[in-house]
Amino acid sequence: MEKYKIDWQRLNSFCSMDTFSFDTTKDLKPLKGIIGQDRAAKSLEFGLKMKKRGYNIYVSGLSGTGRSSYTESIARSYAESMQTPQDWVYVYNFKHPDKPKALGMEAGVGRQFKKDIESMIEQIRNEIVTAFRSTEYESKKTELVKEYQEKNQEMIKKLNEVASEYGFMFKETEHGLVTIPLVEDRPMSQEEYENLSAEKMDEIREKSNELSLKTFEMFNEIKDLEEKLRRKIKKLDEQTGYDVINYYIKKLLNRYNHRKEIREYINEMERDIVENIHRFRKGDESSQDKGAAALFMKRGSDDNFQIRYRVNLFIDHSETKHAPIINENNPTFYNLMGAIEYKNEMGALRTDFTQIKPGSLHMANGGFLLLHTREILLQPYAWDTLKRALKTGEINIENLSQQMGLMVTSMLKPEPIPLDIKVLLIGDAYTYNLLYALDEDFKKLFKIMADFDTEMSKDQESMEKMAAFIATHCEEVGLKNFDRSAVCRVIQYSSRLADHQEKLTSRFSQVVEVLYEADQWATEGGADVVAVEHVEKAIEERTYRNNKYEEKLNELFEDGTLLMDVTGEKIGQINGLVVMGSGQHSFGKPTRITVTTYRGKPGIINIEREVAKSGPIHSKGVYVLSGYLGKKYAQEHPISLSVSISFEQNYSMIDGDSASSTELYGILSSISNTPIKQSIAVTGSVNQNGEIQPIGGVNEKIEGFFDVCKRMGFTGEQGVIIPRQNMKNLMLKDEVVEAVKDNQFHIYAIGHVEEGIEILTGIPAGTEDEEGNYPEGTINAMVSGKLKSIHEEERNKNKSAKDD
Repeated sequence: MEKYKIDWQRLNSFCSMDTFSFDTTKDLKPLKGIIGQDRAAKSLEFGLKMKKRGYNIYVSGLSGTGRSSYTESIARSYAESMQTPQDWVYVYNFKHPDKPKALGMEAGVGRQFKKDIESMIEQIRNEIVTAFRSTEYESKKTELVKEYQEKNQEMIKKLNEVASEYGFMFKETEHGLVTIPLVEDRPMSQEEYENLSAEKMDEIREKSNELSLKTFEMFNEIKDLEEKLRRKIKKLDEQTGYDVINYYIKKLLNRYNHRKEIREYINEMERDIVENIHRFRKGDESSQDKGAAALFMKRGSDDNFQIRYRVNLFIDHSETKHAPIINENNPTFYNLMGAIEYKNEMGALRTDFTQIKPGSLHMANGGFLLLHTREILLQPYAWDTLKRALKTGEINIENLSQQMGLMVTSMLKPEPIPLDIKVLLIGDAYTYNLLYALDEDFKKLFKIMADFDTEMSKDQESMEKMAAFIATHCEEVGLKNFDRSAVCRVIQYSSRLADHQEKLTSRFSQVVEVLYEADQWATEGGADVVAVEHVEKAIEERTYRNNKYEEKLNELFEDGTLLMDVTGEKIGQINGLVVMGSGQHSFGKPTRITVTTYRGKPGIINIEREVAKSGPIHSKGVYVLSGYLGKKYAQEHPISLSVSISFEQNYSMIDGDSASSTELYGILSSISNTPIKQSIAVTGSVNQNGEIQPIGGVNEKIEGFFDVCKRMGFTGEQGVIIPRQNMKNLMLKDEVVEAVKDNQFHIYAIGHVEEGIEILTGIPAGTEDEEGNYPEGTINAMVSGKLKSIHEEERNKNKSAKDD
């Protein structure tokens, strides 16, 4: 069995201080870039360079691998070399008021445009009031009114000439022209009118009707005079207003004439101001004697009207030096796409184009947008809306109520803004595979995947970069410098996190936590630099804070509550190993597995499966055992034997096939009636050919059995059997290594079931000869003989029953 033992020097990957030449991390240069993520870095670089539509990037990896920080860092470096995108403003649409216009302009021009427009409107408002109060305007208006009044008097004179023929005259009142009957060539008084007889009244009405028919055309001429006066005054007002605003409009056109959309907007605004010039004559009415409520409503109406000449500075890049990069941590529908806000005015909700607010897509337009898959997939309508924007190449601001099919009483529909953006979606591999398989749009929109690994090779270059990483982090966050021994211990711990002697973990968040905690222990110890003992202390304390459950279980083993033998030999009983976890701490736990065999219906009874406590992979492992037993011992005759397997004192779900070889040893022990050493625990998967396959959590499993043996007392015989392929994964704690070095504990590496059964029983498995027989006294001979004996007895029993 000595040939299967692993030498203590191969139980860990020790980092020699001779690997480095520095004294402390203060001597090292800062790290540039990221460690051990060449594939992901190249994918990101290629994706960021691609300008075609659909080449957005999915950043895949586990949390703590640096995927988020590096993605933002490299995107920022690319953004700094890119041109600053243009500003965007929303303005009033004079042709379609419910569809505000979006105007794009050079970076920094938007703020000046807003200032120019709004200051021009303020100046125009003041100058128009002055112009309409000027002597020139008043004289022109008076001249028009005088001309009208002269013509109007002539018409009234003509009317009275006709009216006198019918016994009437026309008189001007505040309600217009009225007819008054004449008596003795003078207007009839009210008293005289009331004293008229009925016949006289009928006569007057008849004449009045005749007069109305006679003067109908003349009254139309008077109305035409009034209409002509109104048109002339309006034309005078428009010309007066145009003379005021023309200077400012030309000034604006000279400045923004290079943009067609802006030029068209300025011309439309000029026409609208001229058409609504009366709205600017606020001084004329305010001086009149009006009630307070009426005056308040008038001012409110004017203010609402003047909003149309404001500018909504939607996206302002006046202080941006390069392409934007936005990290959206809460990608709700409105945070992504923007929103139209509402104001409460006297109990009613109203909005206008100045209430349009940008979303992350607007702010990152022309640059990069970072999103996390979990956050965006959890937000209603956010994912579908993002895809729609990427497919159409434009951003539409919509109301979520409309998306949900709810009734919307009033809504603006702003003009969409062209979208030119690179989206970097950060998530894990599982979500990527789901989206790629189930979402048809995903594979078209995210053609690049940057896959962040969880480990990297442990070569000289990587270790030097890890040391530089420690140095950089110490400088950035103000930690004490680490000496060479501390750096070596951190690197060794990194290999333990990677569960590989030739690898280092790239989940740097876990390494950083040890750096912080080691720095704290060094501070408490009054040390100037962090040494190996501070790193050791940090690792031990991290374990201690989280291993309460593990300690409780070990106490149950020690006091006999949980049954476990670590000495002696038992038939059909063996110690298996499982990995358990509680939060950030995982640990190994030995478990007793018992096997019973008896005559009955052929097959293996997995008690855990029968009570629904067996996962699918564990159940598969049990079925594999049937294949091995059949191939090995049932080539000539069937196995007429029932096998029952149980994980004793287990009340939780079991999954995984790492105990399949352990179960097989128990079966062989039970059939051959050969005891198994209880001092040795076993882990390893097995295939139908009896080959041992690697498993996970090998370090935790070994240390778990070691801790139980330590509590119950070492005999020098205890140990663990592991798959030979797992030797490279051994990163055991120093206590275990020392015990192996002192021959108190042993670790065996095997490649086949027959090697394991020899270690467990001390009896060779036996090799089949040319005639299909095994050497006497071997395990295979005993198992094969027992199965043959049972088969012969069953056959004879059946033959006797048939003869009877």
